[in-house]
Amino acid sequence: MRIAMMGTRGVPATYGGFETAIEEVGKRLVERGHEVVVYCRDTSAKVERQESYLGMELVHLPALHTKSLETLTHSGLSAVHLAAHRTDAALVFNAANAVWLPILKAARIPAATHVDGLEWKRAKWGGVGKRYYRICESLAVKWSKALISDAQGIADYYTEKFSAESYLIAYGAPDCRAVGHRRLAAVDLKPRGYHLVVARFEPENHVEMIVEGHRRSGSTMPLVVVGSSPYADEYTARVKAQASESVRFLGGVWDQELLNELYANAYVYWHGHSVGGTNPSLLRALGSGTAVAGFDVSFNREVAGAAGRFFTDAGHAAELFTELEQDPVQLHRLRKATEAEAARYDWELVTDGYEQLCRDLVEDPRQTRRQQENAEVKHIRAA
Repeated sequence: MRIAMMGTRGVPATYGGFETAIEEVGKRLVERGHEVVVYCRDTSAKVERQESYLGMELVHLPALHTKSLETLTHSGLSAVHLAAHRTDAALVFNAANAVWLPILKAARIPAATHVDGLEWKRAKWGGVGKRYYRICESLAVKWSKALISDAQGIADYYTEKFSAESYLIAYGAPDCRAVGHRRLAAVDLKPRGYHLVVARFEPENHVEMIVEGHRRSGSTMPLVVVGSSPYADEYTARVKAQASESVRFLGGVWDQELLNELYANAYVYWHGHSVGGTNPSLLRALGSGTAVAGFDVSFNREVAGAAGRFFTDAGHAAELFTELEQDPVQLHRLRKATEAEAARYDWELVTDGYEQLCRDLVEDPRQTRRQQENAEVKHIRAA
């Protein structure tokens, strides 16, 4: 099959979960004999533009670089280009891009939409943005041949709100247990000698809450914060205002070797995300064998399982910082649990799910909804 993937920043993956999924799934689909076309746009990372990557064909198109229009304008151009250069199937990432599905339908390209999380809950969107995302959820249900959810909680939401079933396809957890720690000295860190946060600076990711909890706990162990946001200067200032002197802000880390070492050698990985589904940052921590302290929502409990402890506010986080630092036996138990939890998320199984979904779209797109209605939903997670 010839399969298009659109709606993201593209590959190489240097930004978020969608890009990681496209890279991991795309290269495996190529290895299985399929042709994969990935639509890419510029990012803040200094990545050399390439025509192909890991066997995937890359199409670079421009975008308006504003918070509200970047994704939408790039995806619109991608849809027009794809209509003129047809593939057998299309995977559209982000429900916000549902407005472009009629272009693909007119070109007779069967498309599945990865709906992601509950975007309308994100604080960065005003009233218009929130209404737009709610409308797009219904459009994705109406115009997609199939929906993809990456967590049970997201699948349940679409079932309850729209009576729409999903292909449940999570992400994979990378194995980063043996990466070593030689790069840590360059950022003045020692193995198991720091806490870690990796997140975009957005209110729903609760970076401010974690930083405040660290300060209130009185911890002398550094808290390393990786991430930033090009459109969140006010929130970034609030985060930094809560920081004690032992908080280290590294900004965006595009060096994947260093990032893997940061995950694998952290004392605890702190995960504040609250509105997405299965988050690749959390999976990366599990794949690194690192204990997790997560914001208490169903998505995070679903993924971290026995490897996680959970907090609800800055005060609770402060208590958890203290408890975990003073209880090495509990830390050892949490770390031991990461192996079993990470094993439930395997990229080969994830690729199986996407491959079968594309076959369903290509062989008889009209049957896909009927299959969904008969509850033949693909649960792509190891038992």
